[in-house]
Amino acid sequence: MRNVRIRTLRESILTRSSAGFWAQAARRLLRALARIRERALADRLDPALGNLTLSMLSASDRTLLRPLLDPVHLPLRRYLERPNKRIDFVYFPDSGFASVVAGGSAGGVEVGIIGREGTTGLAVILGADRSPHETYMQYGGTGHRISASALKGVMAQSTSLRELLLRTAYIFSIQTAQTALANGRFKLEERLSRWLLMARDRLDSDEISITQEFLALMLGVRRPGVNVAVRALEDQALIKSKRGNIVILDREGLEISAAGSYGTAEAEQRRLISSMSTA
Repeated sequence: MRNVRIRTLRESILTRSSAGFWAQAARRLLRALARIRERALADRLDPALGNLTLSMLSASDRTLLRPLLDPVHLPLRRYLERPNKRIDFVYFPDSGFASVVAGGSAGGVEVGIIGREGTTGLAVILGADRSPHETYMQYGGTGHRISASALKGVMAQSTSLRELLLRTAYIFSIQTAQTALANGRFKLEERLSRWLLMARDRLDSDEISITQEFLALMLGVRRPGVNVAVRALEDQALIKSKRGNIVILDREGLEISAAGSYGTAEAEQRRLISSMSTA
């Protein structure tokens, strides 16, 4: 009888060791790891530190908004907004940055970038529910998101939060105006200098991983033109280019090379931050 019980137990163990059992165990393990990763991400990504807009919230607004924020990974090329599609979530990047592109990703032109200084979903902040432009991560990172409906709700509750987000939208409008000015009045070498400085501001790194093909798309030019502009900056010892990477060697020199195309939106942002901190 004992041998029968042992044989039955062994057969039970073998049955449980089937592919179905291990597949179920693997799924449980993946779910547990996902929960651990999300908790670690939430602990590491404090909205008061990672994103400038969130760090400027008053204590009461932070209490109001923080329970509604979810930590998210924002990998390269992830779409945050599709053209003429309802915006379901608003994102506050902590690292990396997104491109706002007019005209479609295939033949479009970048009109602005959004990193840790701001937020996506500006159409929602301004009272609309969609945009004709597309927004996607050009440089992968992390951040927080809130549903568009929840954000509208808290904006209705808090005048100070609404004013902060409107100022964020205003700063982005200055950036897009400067992009239009740069595209119309400045040489490609100057525009490239501006773009590299803007990327550097959002990455805290002198090394920027980007291909010349993608730079051409962002600047709305052909790749040979970007190649010439990159070489010109290399000849001045301002940058070093290698396949898929550009390293900034001389930031001050790059600002001079931008010839005034860079700095207006950045100065306006500093002014508004200063005025809010002393208010």
